[in-house]
Amino acid sequence: MENINIILPEIFLFLGTCTALMVGVFFKNSYNIVIKFTYLILLFSIISIFLSSVETSEFFLMSFVRDPFADFFKSLILISCFFVLLTSQQFIKDQKILKFEYPIIILLSILGMFFMVSSNDLILFYLGLELQSLSLYVLAAIDRNNLRSSEAGIKYFVLSALSSGLLLYGCSLLYGFTGSTNFDLIQNELITKNTGAVFAMVFILVGLAFKVSAVPFHMWTPDVYEGSPTSITNFFAVVPKIAGIAVIIRFMGKPFDNILIEWQSIMIFLSIASMILGAVAAIGQNNIKRLMAYSSIGHIGYALAGISTGTVSGYSSTVIYITIYIVMNLGAFGCIYLMRKDGLYKEQISDLSGLSKKQPLLAVSFLIIFFSLAGIPPLGGFFAKFYVFMSVIESEMYALAIIGLLTTVISAFYYIRVIKIIYFDDAKNNFDENKNFNINLTVFLSCVILLGFLIYPSILNNTVQSLF
Repeated sequence: MENINIILPEIFLFLGTCTALMVGVFFKNSYNIVIKFTYLILLFSIISIFLSSVETSEFFLMSFVRDPFADFFKSLILISCFFVLLTSQQFIKDQKILKFEYPIIILLSILGMFFMVSSNDLILFYLGLELQSLSLYVLAAIDRNNLRSSEAGIKYFVLSALSSGLLLYGCSLLYGFTGSTNFDLIQNELITKNTGAVFAMVFILVGLAFKVSAVPFHMWTPDVYEGSPTSITNFFAVVPKIAGIAVIIRFMGKPFDNILIEWQSIMIFLSIASMILGAVAAIGQNNIKRLMAYSSIGHIGYALAGISTGTVSGYSSTVIYITIYIVMNLGAFGCIYLMRKDGLYKEQISDLSGLSKKQPLLAVSFLIIFFSLAGIPPLGGFFAKFYVFMSVIESEMYALAIIGLLTTVISAFYYIRVIKIIYFDDAKNNFDENKNFNINLTVFLSCVILLGFLIYPSILNNTVQSLF
């Protein structure tokens, strides 16, 4: 029973997904039933994490680890997924993508992420990764009648399969050079110099960098974000990023902890390249989904800056950053869903012209969220960057901190440009009246958290510090 308690969230999620699949298969017009059942699965999965919380425990021959770190990230995955599904329902109905498989595939991808986050072994990690990736391939191309969606699915499949192959090659090399797939045993083996293991680590980092869309492995991101249905883009921009960052921290802090010098320079390069490209490439974008794609690349760069320190303080700052990033993105995509005129969803930034004159509340929401994404004080996004830069400076990595600050200033341009269009350009469109409670709730909560973070920032900081 104690072992079952350790893996209770995964058991509950798996059984719930299987039940939802049966409901979808045997009931006609089952989408509405399955989506409501999915909400219950997500809520009860969160409850099961808190009810079965344990101190650090290892299971399945030390390949599966349950600790506060894993519980925090699993909770973050479930909560963010709940809001992604909640805000996307009107879009799904309007676009006629009412397929019961949609929430089930999302649940399966979450199950894969759970095993990734809790993995303490290369084999379990890769199984979780592939379960997540196979689900994401299908999601990207789920709107089969849309050529852009099909193209996005093919691009993501081809490039992701390549990165998975490189990652698997790295894992097999690491096993060959250390004689083990267990993270603890690999860590012990790397106390002494092992050139082959360092070579393997490079391949693993390449695969992980692709999964979080870090430069130079970002090439899929803008096309997939633009081509996929907005509900899927929302999911891509939020949930897989959480699992990806958790896995990178797990790898850097456990098996590769003793070769810090070797991977630190690679991580710094990934961070700087992502920050620069995210800041510069987004300037010329006219499609708001492509803008969010380059924005996510830049934000991943800031998150990796914290990891590149190789310290507990740096890891903590990255966890804080990714948490606030999730809140900002959920709010941003909530606002994008409201860019709807005569039942059609608009994606051009120019469609927001003069929005403040017709829909002031939506304009204010864009203002708060985009200013937070830009890192303007006293919003939550400012504190996210502040914690990262403080950990980088504490590690005496001054060049990285300076480049990060400069790219923050550059990236502020394209966020402020959107706000300028909203507030100072002539009104063009009058979007449909907003009566969607789910989206309004998500945008409202996002704005409140970003505005209210100033009042009690230590609550998140204290929670994250207890994870390490």
